[in-house]
Amino acid sequence: MNGSIAAERLSAISACSASEEGVTRLPWTPEHQAALREITRWMEDAGLTAELDAAGTLVGRSPNAAGKPVILMGSHQDSVPNGGHFDGIMGIALACLAAKRFNGHWDELPVGIEVLAFADEEGVRFPTALIGPRALAGTLDPAVFEMTDGQGVAMRAAMGAFGINPDDAMTLRRDPATIAGYLEAHIEQGPVLEAAKVPIGIVTAICGIARFTVAVTGEAGHAGTVPMKGRRDALVGAARLIGEINTRAVADTNLRATVGTISVKPGAVNAVPSVVDFTLEVRADDDARRDRFADDITAFAKETCSAAGLRVSITRTYEQRAVPSDEGLMVALAEATKETGHASLRLMSGATHDASAMADLCPVAMLFIPCRAGVSHRPDEYADAVSMGAAVDVLEQTIKRISIRYEA
Repeated sequence: MNGSIAAERLSAISACSASEEGVTRLPWTPEHQAALREITRWMEDAGLTAELDAAGTLVGRSPNAAGKPVILMGSHQDSVPNGGHFDGIMGIALACLAAKRFNGHWDELPVGIEVLAFADEEGVRFPTALIGPRALAGTLDPAVFEMTDGQGVAMRAAMGAFGINPDDAMTLRRDPATIAGYLEAHIEQGPVLEAAKVPIGIVTAICGIARFTVAVTGEAGHAGTVPMKGRRDALVGAARLIGEINTRAVADTNLRATVGTISVKPGAVNAVPSVVDFTLEVRADDDARRDRFADDITAFAKETCSAAGLRVSITRTYEQRAVPSDEGLMVALAEATKETGHASLRLMSGATHDASAMADLCPVAMLFIPCRAGVSHRPDEYADAVSMGAAVDVLEQTIKRISIRYEA
């Protein structure tokens, strides 16, 4: 029942899109505004009062929330260009349906409930993201309001046209003592749960990310006149590094390493490559594991390139810490899953979510449901109604288990 309602709502809100194929819904746009009207109806149906805060987060608050610890649930309304119907927005739909289970019985609940529909998690329109959760956590940098999109529109202006004052977002920090925790339901965006035929995934951690630029330098030469032996071919050296990166990453279940871009100079069919630049991104559920991997690759690169008469430099350009899920909330999710008759599997999240920023405010946990073929960020992204219904059941029971801690 709840899964079917979720499917119907997600199909309807997918029309709030700037593209006909898939869903394109960026923050501070008419499509965002239209989506908020739909989400407001979901919240009101659950017995929640909806209000837009100064960071663009639509907050649905239960009538019993005043003076009580609050359980936060939610996700993001925005999408990537030509994305799917489920990423982010599904977590809002399921949270509203879980909250509705308590409608009419609010006075019996020792905690309040808030459903959060964040404006921007994808970071597609502006070169930043997670505005809403960072505002609540008190980690928002006001400099982001001066960032511009591809048309030169500053975020400050876009938010103003949307009817909110970005300066007021700096006053939204919540008191951690008033928050019982944050729960986020999301499609897995990967193939693990579907392959295991398990309907519920309990996220152990959101991976940390480190990004590097790698430059391998050799010596250019004529492809026909420089003998193979003794060449200082930068591309051959880079290929050895890339192969080793893949081999070592495959051996570590909880690590992902990706070489996403590569450039070769001089870039001629008849010239020995003299310089190769490529990017390396490493993700892991533990920052120490991720850093050890990077250190080991750096040592291998220096040794291998030196032996081949090449030079190599590796520069870290970006870092984001891993965010472990709260053990108590994970236990509550696991017990709730078992109680509702479903199997669960613990797994890490290789993607970033709103929960990663909410962790600076309060304990966080996430549950995943399978998505067909592991596909996400595409129009054919799909999660079935049965799995969504199971997630609503689990969220409801998890809320009840958390509530026990606050009973008089």
